[in-house]
Amino acid sequence: MIVKCSRLILIFTLLSAVMYAQNARISGYVYDAKQKPIHFANVSVKDKAIGTATDKKGYFEIEIPSDTEIILEISYLSYQTYSQYFILKPSQHSKIEVFLKEDYTVLPEANIGAQSDRFVPATRLNPEISMNIPTVGGFEDILKSLPAVSSNNELSSQYNVRGGNFDENLIFVNDVEIYRPLLVRSGQQEGLSFINSDMVSAIIFSAGGFDAKYGDKMSSVLDIKYRKPKEFGGSATASLLGTNLHLEGTSKNHLFKYNTGLRYKTTKYLLSSMDMMGRYDPTYLDFQAYLTYDFSDDFELSFLGNVSNNSYNFIPEDRETSWGTLNEALKIMMYFEGQELDKFANSTAAFTGTYKPTKDHTMKFILSGYYTQEQETFDILGQYFLNELDKQLGSDNLGDSVANIGVGSFLNHARNYLEGYIISAKYISDYEINDHNLTWGAQYNYETFDYSVHEWNMIDSAGYSMPYPMGDSPANRDLVPLFFTDISEIDIFSNRFNAFVQDYYHIKFDSSELSLGGGIRLNYWDFNNEFLISPRLSAGFKPNWKKDIVFRFSTGLYHQPPFFKEVRRLDGTLNRDIKAQSSYQVVLGSDYEFKAWNRPFKLVTEVYYKYMYNLIPYDVDNVRIRYYGENISHGYSTGIEAKVNGEFVPGTESWISIALSQTMEDIDGDYYLSRDSLGIIDTVFLGMIPRPTDQRLNFGIFFQDYIPKHETWQAFINLLFGTGLPVEKTDKPYPRFSPYRRVDIGISKQLKGDDKQLPEGNPFRHFKNIWLSLEVFNLLDINNEISYTYVKDIRGWQYGVPNYLTGRRLNLKLIMRF
Repeated sequence: MIVKCSRLILIFTLLSAVMYAQNARISGYVYDAKQKPIHFANVSVKDKAIGTATDKKGYFEIEIPSDTEIILEISYLSYQTYSQYFILKPSQHSKIEVFLKEDYTVLPEANIGAQSDRFVPATRLNPEISMNIPTVGGFEDILKSLPAVSSNNELSSQYNVRGGNFDENLIFVNDVEIYRPLLVRSGQQEGLSFINSDMVSAIIFSAGGFDAKYGDKMSSVLDIKYRKPKEFGGSATASLLGTNLHLEGTSKNHLFKYNTGLRYKTTKYLLSSMDMMGRYDPTYLDFQAYLTYDFSDDFELSFLGNVSNNSYNFIPEDRETSWGTLNEALKIMMYFEGQELDKFANSTAAFTGTYKPTKDHTMKFILSGYYTQEQETFDILGQYFLNELDKQLGSDNLGDSVANIGVGSFLNHARNYLEGYIISAKYISDYEINDHNLTWGAQYNYETFDYSVHEWNMIDSAGYSMPYPMGDSPANRDLVPLFFTDISEIDIFSNRFNAFVQDYYHIKFDSSELSLGGGIRLNYWDFNNEFLISPRLSAGFKPNWKKDIVFRFSTGLYHQPPFFKEVRRLDGTLNRDIKAQSSYQVVLGSDYEFKAWNRPFKLVTEVYYKYMYNLIPYDVDNVRIRYYGENISHGYSTGIEAKVNGEFVPGTESWISIALSQTMEDIDGDYYLSRDSLGIIDTVFLGMIPRPTDQRLNFGIFFQDYIPKHETWQAFINLLFGTGLPVEKTDKPYPRFSPYRRVDIGISKQLKGDDKQLPEGNPFRHFKNIWLSLEVFNLLDINNEISYTYVKDIRGWQYGVPNYLTGRRLNLKLIMRF
């Protein structure tokens, strides 16, 4: 038996040697113009399913067929593609050195026209930063330090863009639209973001004025591309917030490629830093797979799948919060009974067939489905004691309770259930002819939602919920009215159709460049029988100046047809006459590239104005948006933004951003009653008031650094500042929440590098690199407000008790890549 096995091994070895001898090899290093190695440069054989990527030293090695004419291509973001012709003999080994030249006119894999990202209102981000940034919320934290983006909740992956709300943002992964859970009301419930940072190869973000090829929303587009791997690899991450496992690779013939990720997250450790004490048990689980198979050089079939299961279980116990001013210092103590049980199960599946009849023509056929099953159930009984604190400076009892000014209780109940399906069929065609890039497509969606809501709040506190007066019928004397009720059952079945066509035309003059783009979208929804037309235009111009600057302009009519939440009125009924919210947008911008300290930098500035009509007003509580269900508002959003990014530290990318903006609306018929000194009551109509997302100043810094000559020590800092959002709808400048201020830092040490070889028997010798990171969330331990709980004292005065977000927490993270 041993002899037979030895013979088989010998035969297999000889066959492998013969097969290997039939091939040739090319190896080498890839550098930029400054002779710095380029990491993750793509190395491939043209028209062949053969490829690899460079390591941190810029080194690559690739096996090619011998006695065959091939063209080796090396490409990297913002650099010109390098091509070289080879024909090698069996076992021949060719060594090369390649220096890539910077390219500011080609936008590889951008899918925003086929033009440079400098000519369109879009930002291309480095995917590696999304893996390094100290984050609590998820992948989207890379966006929150951009000038157009604001967020006041680190527990949530949702974000506002230029005065819009969370529902006004589009997200695509490999041309498939991504949907979020619909019943989430707090960041604690939200769980994992759809986007898995380990699988991403390209990130493009547009804060407005985007192309007709994208969907119908009023604020932004986030376009993500998942990576097609060239070779086997992966990573494993473990921290106090959970674990991730990522695997990718190809088959031996490189026709089949896979990119998968498994994630587990828990925020129990973070939530324990909040004022609300209790037993937190959040569990978030997610699996994703991106699979591709090349049937031929002309046809590829891919699959994108995601299954997620997020559960949030919470048993509150007590809470103690102090707030106020030197003139009025207060403390509230709360005690609870009951629990909250929430579950959000979502799945996405998409098949994409990509066919290239010619080298200039690409067609995509996408069939996708989304399913969500969500439940939100809680019964929480609370009792509170409102105390006034000693505020006399020098007092022995300073900060202690000196008087009880309020006692009350409340009961919150919910049994909310949602089940929804979205089936989509989509076609996209891209055709390049001369200097034109023509794109067109169409899409059909079938949507169904079954929603049951049974929610109410009772407050027993100084005039909130009191028994009916004795004069009522005896049957009603023991009834206590509820402070808030929302009880309804709704079913929605609908069909959506949309189509678009757009063209980009790029002209190169002797010493200047001009890019022109135009398109139109058509949309029809049978729920309200509304047909929409959305024209869009853009232009970019690079003059013949000594300074490297590009000016750009975009405008268009952007409609946002209602989705599930917008069609429901506050009383729970459906509004079948609801119309799409719409906005006229104008964006002017410039892109200036320059050298400072002999290092590359870029200054991007944009000015925008959006006139919005047919708006549906809404209220925001934490991350929950409650729409009024009526088109009874119009308004505007305007602002100016600037971002400087570049190598503040040699070899790393950092940026500073700032934005000034204003977002206002006028709701039809909104008013309040005012009583003057003579007791005369007057009706005051509000007119223009700030929208719930009106953040006047937004400032962000993302900074990377390392220790010179000890580059294995690295540091990352993420700083956010945003002025407070409005607390309620009023024409007064206040009340507003306190400004959102947060600093997160991360310090990383590389324990093993690509060039470090460990001895035989060491369990870590098979890993390419290993990093250990210490992260500090909310470094300054600032109490950021997310909402208010309202109570009354014995005098009938109402107080807003601030609900704070998470405090300072340390996180230890280990990343191992192989």
